Formats: sequence, structure tokens, C-alpha cells
Amino acid sequence: MSDPSPSAVLRGALDLSSLRNRPAAPAPGGTTAAEPPAGGASRLIFDVTDQSFGDVLELSRTVPVVVDLWAEWCGPCKQLSPVLEKVVTELAGRVVLAKVDVDANPQLAQGFRAQSIPMVVALVAGQPVPLFTGAVPEQQVREVFAQLLQLAAQHGVTGTVPVGEASDAPEEAAEPPLPPLHAEAFAAIEAGDYPRAISAYERALAENPRDADAQAGLGQVKLLDRVQGVDLGEARAAAAAAPHDVDAQLRVADLDVAGGHVDDAFARLLDLFAAVDGDARATVRDRLLELFGLVGDADPRVLAARRRLTSLLF
Repeated sequence: MSDPSPSAVLRGALDLSSLRNRPAAPAPGGTTAAEPPAGGASRLIFDVTDQSFGDVLELSRTVPVVVDLWAEWCGPCKQLSPVLEKVVTELAGRVVLAKVDVDANPQLAQGFRAQSIPMVVALVAGQPVPLFTGAVPEQQVREVFAQLLQLAAQHGVTGTVPVGEASDAPEEAAEPPLPPLHAEAFAAIEAGDYPRAISAYERALAENPRDADAQAGLGQVKLLDRVQGVDLGEARAAAAAAPHDVDAQLRVADLDVAGGHVDDAFARLLDLFAAVDGDARATVRDRLLELFGLVGDADPRVLAARRRLTSLLF
């Protein structure tokens, strides 16, 4: 996954090699944590440990695995987990959800570089794919998962996990349809048409400036559009050769956020903000604010970067 397609937001640089070959610890009844028990949504949602992670990596060669890193004390985790479970269940076996208690599994927390939680990462063909950090809106989860499925298909990971007959699952109320402009944006994202998705979200915000889902989706899709087709090596070389070239530095910062290197992106832009002035400074500030919203205002990395930005402003 060296190329940033279908979206550079689905790229990663996590080192999980130390966890690849760990023997799986049998779960009760002789089933490993990576082999969900039979019947219903329990096939799709299961716990994973430091010991059983090797089996989860193998499972990811067949079906995309979404990893939810959480802890009992984490309030935002309790908000996000039901959303993840709902969306995974609706995907009916095209994605599975592996839940990691970071307190009980420190090696996995370290391997995924979980500096803050909730943190959501995917595994595709044994490779880690950072998705997002923090409790994000349901619509944003759906959009990111759509991109994940597109990426998985490009890598030949198109299997499913059987979830039993429809009669096995309890009846639920029908999901309300997406608002028309949200549905248009979602379809455009699935088709890889990011400009059309951006237009749909902008029109949704023009109708309702308080539409938080549209705001979150717009930031995500703008990032996808900016980094689509960008070569990471070339972008880094250009930025290194021109440290005060605003466009070059913004491009690498976008790629860093897309790849999960949030601190690096913020540090790069804050250093640039301190070094330039006038319109260039305003451009850098605006991109920082956009990325703050994308990562999440409550994220510790955003809070630290905001403090530094404030000190530079005054």
C-alpha cells in the first residue's frame, strides 16, 4: 500500500511485525478470538488480544478487519463503539470488527501507536490502515468504511464472513434514509468522485450551516481530493528542497494526516506559520484549522497544536 489510492486517508506506517507470529490463545470452547463464534452479529464483532492478534492478521487477508482500540474509562470510546458495531453489522459480513482493550493489551496499543483513544485502524491483507481517532459522526464512519472497502477490493480482499440467515437476527426498525445531498455525497465517494462529493456537502451546509455530519464529511473528502494521486516521495523531496514553499509544505502535511502522522503534520505547519507572513500565514492558519476539525477538537494533539498556534499569534 505504498500508493495513496484509492485514498491517502487509508494509508499507514504502523509497525505490527512484533505481533504477527504470536500464537493464538484459545477462547472458550476451542475457538480463537480471530474465529468469531457461529451465529448472528457475534461473527462480525469480537475481542482480540496480544496473543490472538496473529490470527486477526490472517483473517484480514480474506475480509477487511476494523480494529477498535478502546478502554473502559474512555467516555468517547463508549460513544463510538455502538456506531462502529451498527455500521459493521449493516455491512453484513463484508467487514468485521475486532475490539482491543488497550489496558489489557499493551503490546497491541504500542504496536498501533495508540497515543489517544478511541483509535480506529483497519487491517487489509495483513497491512495496517489508519482510519481516524476520536468519536466521529456515524455518517463519517460510513464514508470511511466505503473507502476501506474500495481499498480492500483493489488489494483483492473481497471475502465475506457468513452471518447466518436473516431470520437469525432480531428485527430492527428500518434505518431512516440519508438526506438527499448526503446520499449524493456518499455515492460520489464510493465512485471516487471527490469533487462531486465536496459539492454535495457544500450544498448541504448552505442549506443547514449546523449540519455537523456534512461538515465532518466535507473535511474528510477535501483531504481525500487533495492527496489523491500524490506521490509521497516526490512530495517530501519538494518540501525538503523548499522549506518555505507553502504549497509544498501543505501537501506533505495533508499526506501526513492521511497516513496517521498527525503530530508531524501539525509541527510542520506550525513551523511554517512562524516563518512566513501576510497571505501565506493566513493560508497556513486556515489549513491548520481545517485539519484540527478533521482530527477532532478534543484530541490531545489538536489541543497542544492550538496552544502553540495561539502563542504564535500573540
